[in-house]
Amino acid sequence: MSKVLVIGAGGVGSVAVHKMAQVSLTNPDIFSHITLASRRIVSCEKVAESVKALTGVTIDVAQVDADNVEETVALIQKIQPKLVVNLALPYQDLAIMDACLATKTDYLDTANYEPRDTPKFEYSWQWAYQERFKEAGIMALLGSGFDPGVTSVFASYIKKHLLDTIDTLDILDCNGGDHGQHFATNFNPEINIREVTAPSRHWADGQWVEGPALSHKQTFDFDQVGEKNMYLMYHEELESLAKFYPEIKRIRFWMTFGDAYLKHLEVLQNVGMTRIDPVIYNGQEIIPLQFLKAVLPEPSSLGSTTKGKTNIGDIATGQKDGQQKTVYVYQVCDHEEAYAETGNQAVSYTTGVPAMIGAAMMLTDAWKGEGVFNIEQFDPDPFMDMLNKHGLPWQVKELDAPLDF
Repeated sequence: MSKVLVIGAGGVGSVAVHKMAQVSLTNPDIFSHITLASRRIVSCEKVAESVKALTGVTIDVAQVDADNVEETVALIQKIQPKLVVNLALPYQDLAIMDACLATKTDYLDTANYEPRDTPKFEYSWQWAYQERFKEAGIMALLGSGFDPGVTSVFASYIKKHLLDTIDTLDILDCNGGDHGQHFATNFNPEINIREVTAPSRHWADGQWVEGPALSHKQTFDFDQVGEKNMYLMYHEELESLAKFYPEIKRIRFWMTFGDAYLKHLEVLQNVGMTRIDPVIYNGQEIIPLQFLKAVLPEPSSLGSTTKGKTNIGDIATGQKDGQQKTVYVYQVCDHEEAYAETGNQAVSYTTGVPAMIGAAMMLTDAWKGEGVFNIEQFDPDPFMDMLNKHGLPWQVKELDAPLDF
């Protein structure tokens, strides 16, 4: 029997518990009891109703302020889960990890910790928990989403099966969906805009190379989506991949953006709406980016109108049997199909499904250990197998030549 506590009732949390419920129908030992908790219990209740309607499975709901360690500890002690799945905001990672330490409960998340007042996406704060988790005899799995997450598992799979050594690795994230809005983000607007406006950074020859945000653009023809402009930017899996795969000489991350999105973002930046430092308005202190988040469409509301597909994958060049070879491992997800299955668009789906799979890896002991681990440190094969079985089938292509940009 494996009880699981999921914290966070946004789009990703919704997908994760829908998929956990689906798995429980055929293998109840993996997710024997599911509790969904959030600051707003009404959000949990809405998800629980959808899960019941679509799968017939009843999940429990609870209210918790994940910033409050004592409150989270009390909830964990009440439920007694084997695993806490953190699908809340990355600001709350350390508080939830502290609660897991206090209760000696395994932990999983999809995105690394980020301080509220500094747009820094890095693992240093969570890697610092290594010895404490090891001494407590518990495991933390970091970054079990899509990117980070599946893209790192793709790299592990490439190294295990397709290439003897990897020289260069490019991660390409394309969202070809159209939600019909003038400007909206497909996941938390605050996190999305902080990521996009941060300086670009990639790994090359043992060091970080930094440049202005969105200053390096290339065009790529994505399978089932078409040609899209993609931009070099920093993403947290670059840090862990550089650490655990030191042989790779260059690691880059690319994400597609439409011209309308970038024009709106430029205007918002120019007028100060993307600032994360406080300003005084009517005698009250507000954060402009948080106010912007409040007036933008809620990402979970976009599912019913979003059409098109996502395409996310890794292109790696290296050596196989003494010859240079370039391989492309990628996954295509349809927004409308994702919505029909879980009531959420593909961006939430592609993160929520890997969160469920990572949880299954831990609950079945397919992946186990004591301490803090990134997803690429484990055998990719059982994870890749579950991707195929649970809605994210992947493809492998051999390319004629490396990326020439």
